[in-house]
Amino acid sequence: MGSVEVKTLEMESAGRPLDVVVASRPLAAGETAISIPEHMCVTLDRVFESEFVAELLTTDKLSELACLALYLMYEKKIKKKSFWYPYIKELDKQRARGPQAVESPLLWSDQELSTLLQGSPLLPAVQQRLAGIRKEYEALDTVWFMAGSLFTKYPFDLPTEAFTFDVFKQAFAAVQASIVHLQGVPIAKRFALVPLGPPLMAYSSTSKSMITYDPDSRSIRLVLADAVAPGSPVAAWCGPQPNSRLLLNYGIVDEHNPFDKLQFTFTLPSSDPLYQAKRAALNEAGLATQQTFDVSVSKPLAPQLVPWMRLALASNQQQLAAASLAPETSPAGSPHPDAALEAAALAALASYVGKRTAAYAHPLWRDLEIIADPASSPRQKVAARLTKIEKSILAAAAEALAARGAPREPAALEAAQAAAAIAGLKMNSLFDGGHCG
Repeated sequence: MGSVEVKTLEMESAGRPLDVVVASRPLAAGETAISIPEHMCVTLDRVFESEFVAELLTTDKLSELACLALYLMYEKKIKKKSFWYPYIKELDKQRARGPQAVESPLLWSDQELSTLLQGSPLLPAVQQRLAGIRKEYEALDTVWFMAGSLFTKYPFDLPTEAFTFDVFKQAFAAVQASIVHLQGVPIAKRFALVPLGPPLMAYSSTSKSMITYDPDSRSIRLVLADAVAPGSPVAAWCGPQPNSRLLLNYGIVDEHNPFDKLQFTFTLPSSDPLYQAKRAALNEAGLATQQTFDVSVSKPLAPQLVPWMRLALASNQQQLAAASLAPETSPAGSPHPDAALEAAALAALASYVGKRTAAYAHPLWRDLEIIADPASSPRQKVAARLTKIEKSILAAAAEALAARGAPREPAALEAAQAAAAIAGLKMNSLFDGGHCG
């Protein structure tokens, strides 16, 4: 604790004061910023006092997060008698808010979700996660009966009678925002709630400092990769997660996130007369008839995106034979012998990108206004940061396609969309929930 301390700081990204872990003195690269004994951390083996029981529960109907949330809800009921009382009190104070003063969208209202995240693939991802939490809530009583010895000290009702779904959802979001995912440990230790860890300690996409388990000292430590000045926040690497997942899990958006991406998913119809031949060609190239491509600002066209679309739209054996699936080495691509097929592939992709862009509630410039407006709420700001980044990726893809000759005119894009529909090609729905990175 001599290396760091908790201070209440005005956070520019949040627009309000927040409790944050900061360096209490100059810290050098290679120093251990925090070292928390294992017995001070909440893990499933601590909760259930048996790795077997912990593994049994987490491979059946409940996730580790649901088990931890249920445990802390009961611990909160016994108040100061709980060993974890100080930690639970801090979790309550943070209210599942990350360092940008925003809770996971799991806790936003339906109106906020539909308004702030309209068009974003995060919206269906939130809806899917909420459905999963509801399913786990309905299975909570299973834990009560499976691990009866755990609950003997709680003279309370069954979980679904003691806690409403909204209370469980809030506890789940608080645990989710605070969890540390440890590597190289037994399954019952892999998710840990660590004092001085998140959400007091910020997660960063660019930090190289990692929270790890040290078996020699039986502690969870953060060893710094870079120096930290006194009073500066201490951050840990969050892993290779796009911003959609960071916002869903931790309530944050990192505008310098090198792992940001969107996903384009397309499905070849089995009714295509050339389906078997196309599937064989795709398999040989390591692709599938339902294929997802990652795109980003730095790589707006995946190397096999246009080749896949060419093959998908091939309507005869001659076009199919000419539709090479070799990865393209540059966004400009290479000349294709069938100009009409090339034009159709580029137009289909351009129409898809345009449709996704048009699904948002407002254009990118409006996101910039919301971010700059002091009157915008933290939720409005963080949502605008996310949709700004997503629109930037789509804009980069549109520019890359236009540079290769894709049409921009609405009539041409509508015609391309109609042609793809006639061919039976399925271009993923914005609301199918499968594109949160």
